[in-house]
Amino acid sequence: MLNGLWLAFFLTAGASALWRWLAGGDAEVFAAMVQALFGMAKLSVEVMVLLFGTLTLWLGFLRIAEQAGLVDRLARWLSPLLCRLMPQVPPGHPALGLVTLNFAANALGLDNAATPIGLKAMRSLQDLNPRSTVASDAQILFMVLNASALTLLPVSVFMYRAQQGAADPTLVFLPILLANAAGTLVALLAVAAVQRLRLWDPVVLAYLLPGALLLGGCMAVLAGLSASALAALSSLLGNLTLFGIVLLFVVAGACRRVPVYESFVAGAKEGFDVAKNLLPYLVAMLCAVGVLRASGALDLALEGLRRVVELAGWDARFVDAMPTALVKPFSGSAGRAMMIETMQSRGVDSFAGLLAATVQGSTETTFYVLAVYFGSVGIQRARHAVACAVAADLAGILASIGVCYWFFG
Repeated sequence: MLNGLWLAFFLTAGASALWRWLAGGDAEVFAAMVQALFGMAKLSVEVMVLLFGTLTLWLGFLRIAEQAGLVDRLARWLSPLLCRLMPQVPPGHPALGLVTLNFAANALGLDNAATPIGLKAMRSLQDLNPRSTVASDAQILFMVLNASALTLLPVSVFMYRAQQGAADPTLVFLPILLANAAGTLVALLAVAAVQRLRLWDPVVLAYLLPGALLLGGCMAVLAGLSASALAALSSLLGNLTLFGIVLLFVVAGACRRVPVYESFVAGAKEGFDVAKNLLPYLVAMLCAVGVLRASGALDLALEGLRRVVELAGWDARFVDAMPTALVKPFSGSAGRAMMIETMQSRGVDSFAGLLAATVQGSTETTFYVLAVYFGSVGIQRARHAVACAVAADLAGILASIGVCYWFFG
């Protein structure tokens, strides 16, 4: 899938450049494409410097949380809910703890850390699967909720905004949270409808209703605020939550007599190993996106979409962020590259830059995750996983657009 997407970027760029040269006489397009190749290669290294620090930092803190027992406590707390949403999984099965840990890593924005944990969870669920090549209901629910990726702290998005010079990297905290909640809700409802899960079960409602009421109350309060007040509140809550979680991990570790410094270093080493493997993928996708933009193909496609939107009488500012929305379901690195490119070309704090960051933080690499997770255990029939995950993606994208007009419009 990634091979085809990457190749399509270059072939489309080549065709567009040839058209501009032969039909328009623009011979400079080839120089621009070569310059984009080297420019994006340089940008990849600059982004990786910050990525190394961010991943080592958060995996270090996550290791403290694990050793302090916070993750196990979270698993025990969520076990009654997961046992009802995944009735095929026996209470106390190791898969429940792994699923919880994967959700926790996603919630903290540690998507690269969540992947190896998720693969372990999928293998553990596969041990309970009576048909080894057909996805079980539990695997589909885990897969779709993982693809919707409810993120409380989109650390990686904050990091990229900081790297691109944003005045306040956490400005998109609330927009991402709200858009992400919409996608996760649609994901759960879609799977529940197909699998006939009893969401009205008293235990399930005891978990879901407080969260829904809290989210609804927050939205009611936010509805009365101006755009500037919303932006200020998002910034405050983003920074406060971020540091609050760090403090919670460290204090909990100290209270449980965890050697917090040594634990942090051990987790940071794991983060370093994860980060160093990402540079080739980042270079590959950023260079492909840079060439596509320099060839004029991306601008041409966006201009066509913009005209359709304007003919319909709608505001077309969101169109500039749509490349991120279109490629994110196929590739996280491509979506990341599109987001960074939008930030560079439109401005990191422009409406398009803020929307691209919100889409990046509120949606997941659906087809990539499906391929990797199901492929790791030999699943050949995904059943209703794709349809439910795509519905969640669409909900996340539409919610991102609506929330960004609400906050920044």
